[in-house]
Amino acid sequence: MASTSLSTDAATRLVVRKAAVLGAGVMGAQIAAHLVNAGVPVVLFDLAAREGDPNGIVQKAVAGLGKLEPAPLGVRELAAAIEMANYDRDLAQLAECDLVIEAIAERLDWKRDLYAKIAPHVAPHATLATNTSGLSLAALADHLPRALHPRFCGIHFFNPPRYMHLVELIAGADTEPARLDALETFLTTTLGKGVIRAKDTPNFIANRIGVFSILATMLHADAFKLPYDVVDALTGPAIGRPKSASYRTVDVVGLDTTAHVIGTMRDTLPDDPWHAHFDVPPVMKALVDKGALGQKAGAGFYRKVGKEIQVLDPAAGDYRATGGAVAPAVAAILAEPDMATKFAALRASAEPQAQFLWAIFRDTFHYAAYHLADIADNARDVDLAIRWGFGWQLGPFETWQLAGFADVAAAIAADVAAGKALANAPLPAWVTGPAVTAAHGVHRADGSYSPQRDTFVGRSTLPVYARQRFPDPVIGERFDRGTTLFETPDVRMWTLGDDVGIVSFRSKQNTVSEGVLDGLMQALDTAEKQCSALVLWQTSEPFSLGANLAALAPAVQAGQWDVVEKVVAKFQQVSQRLRYSLVPTVAAVRGMALGGGCEFILHCDRAVAAFESYIGLVEAGVGLLPGGGGSKEIALRSADAVRMGQSGGQQDAFPFLRTYFQTVAMAKVAKSALEAKEFGFLQPSDVVVMHAGEVLHVALAQAKALAEAGYRPPLARTAIPVTGQTGRATLEMMLVNLRDGGFISSHDFAIGVAIARVICGGEIDAGDEVDERWLLDLERREFMALLRNPKTQARIAHTLATGKPLRN
Repeated sequence: MASTSLSTDAATRLVVRKAAVLGAGVMGAQIAAHLVNAGVPVVLFDLAAREGDPNGIVQKAVAGLGKLEPAPLGVRELAAAIEMANYDRDLAQLAECDLVIEAIAERLDWKRDLYAKIAPHVAPHATLATNTSGLSLAALADHLPRALHPRFCGIHFFNPPRYMHLVELIAGADTEPARLDALETFLTTTLGKGVIRAKDTPNFIANRIGVFSILATMLHADAFKLPYDVVDALTGPAIGRPKSASYRTVDVVGLDTTAHVIGTMRDTLPDDPWHAHFDVPPVMKALVDKGALGQKAGAGFYRKVGKEIQVLDPAAGDYRATGGAVAPAVAAILAEPDMATKFAALRASAEPQAQFLWAIFRDTFHYAAYHLADIADNARDVDLAIRWGFGWQLGPFETWQLAGFADVAAAIAADVAAGKALANAPLPAWVTGPAVTAAHGVHRADGSYSPQRDTFVGRSTLPVYARQRFPDPVIGERFDRGTTLFETPDVRMWTLGDDVGIVSFRSKQNTVSEGVLDGLMQALDTAEKQCSALVLWQTSEPFSLGANLAALAPAVQAGQWDVVEKVVAKFQQVSQRLRYSLVPTVAAVRGMALGGGCEFILHCDRAVAAFESYIGLVEAGVGLLPGGGGSKEIALRSADAVRMGQSGGQQDAFPFLRTYFQTVAMAKVAKSALEAKEFGFLQPSDVVVMHAGEVLHVALAQAKALAEAGYRPPLARTAIPVTGQTGRATLEMMLVNLRDGGFISSHDFAIGVAIARVICGGEIDAGDEVDERWLLDLERREFMALLRNPKTQARIAHTLATGKPLRN
């Protein structure tokens, strides 16, 4: 008989053989999609359709997943793994599910009605979670059988669930603590989320503070008479927030969704000192009433007409072209690197934009401090919730502390006393209390301040967090950086208390310069003498944006081709050393791995890639071909596909080669680690990890396993069959059709021909055998020929100047 509770021994493990999601709306369908991304079988439920197939509503939702951008699924084929069901006929299937996530509309009465239907069918061991953005857990639990109360909790995914890191986990009054720990572990490792424990208060943590900040922004924008596009220019990257800033964010989230959250605050927080401001702004209400709900409706505060983005002008009652900008005086203040100096200047400035910025910061700080004890355990949870849920670079308490905690607190108190703040509530006593005063803020190295405990508390000690060697830090936190074996201006080689070497780049965006190549060669030499394995891992994303073209530009402009070719040859040598090192090499990948970064992955013995890894050979975009061994590797892997019987039974590498060629010639980038496997950039044996913070932990384990197995490098390949002139001619005909159809330019054609020549082995007969050196020499010659082409040089110059490709 199944246990009805979760034992203490299972506190960090929740076994989910199958999950159910109730509700096939936008959120429910995307939660189901992310479960199958993680390899969790899922049944998606909704109402039975009135006509046709009873599962018609779910079928439509699943079909819609393939049309959404950004894509909810790692690869589209995963949609077939979502089982479809309806409440009328299929509730018995719930008995097979270990986790049931209810994700229907935010209506208390609807949720209660659904609970009455499903309660008899939920397995006696299963966890039931409601995906609510702010409804009371206590009110929902009132309509559940008592037996379900220990297994009921809140789980708030942010939209879109695949990409938003934050999940808020909320305990009900009777939720088993061990069950919540197990669910947190599952959400972290299996789904790759950043979990924050929130209290059962309206809108929890992120929406409570984040939506208040948006409300304050709208109120002060009206007070200072600032246009919406000016507000967004001020409240985006200029202050460390996403490009969508404020009004664009509301458009993306949906004006109706934002209005609902504001309404929840109004209806459930009557005693909040800011309650008078919890109303949907009139302009926003008017937009909602006429169906202008933002991006999903084609219009909101902004709309797109052709290629032009237009912004609403309430005074004119129509849209106009965008053009809002930060005032020069304010831009100068925001460019100040010292936060304390910056905030002092904002407070002192008479410029309306500066006064507006101080006002929105002041009121957000004030609100967060006043409610910290009510909504969260400590200040770190608030800061991480806002960073992960709203995309701010710094949370409100981090910003406040960097701006000078005591000085800003005094300025807030003065504004409250003068009636300038949105509420006259005093700052809580802890803000000027001895603990926070001594620490100069709420964060210090050993933890973050908890008003309830009047002390600084460290991070969770759940075992799952031991897998994150370098968790996302808040200011003041420091993590062990290991023991340095050697470091240069370009790389650092180090260990974490064992004999596995780790090498990290120190270049901007982890690009590959000649110094990085020299450092990698030194790291490989050191690893062979002192270590059991070598892991390539970057201390921050991206993994690598490829070769540092800017460093090569002077030699290219001077026509120093011998100098350039030596660097290209060195790149190839490093790739080959990664392949044939006497110790196993493992690439630990997260974020973008483009061009040369991808080539390093191709040559390592194993890759461990975060699910959100974006991998591709993109050299064609700058007029080149993969020249660090990547083109050679395509020919090699095509031959291996035939040898391993992966080419549909044909003794012909061409089908595999054609797919690779199309990917490389079009500079396609895989949009997930799963897609990178489909593209062939990752091998079937490579490991996909859902949580980016666990990649290093898993990579170290893989490296140790290879070493423990008595690793020896593969033998050099001396007889690689290629498709020769026949294959090259076939690929060239594909290019002719694309060129003549106007799909590619004449230079795209020339690049494609060069790629085809290399991956087919050159001007030799089909079936001839070559070795790796032959392919590398051919690759380097074709790379250099393209680099000498003025059109390629123009592409490189344009990309370096604008960050965008040129199709000449």
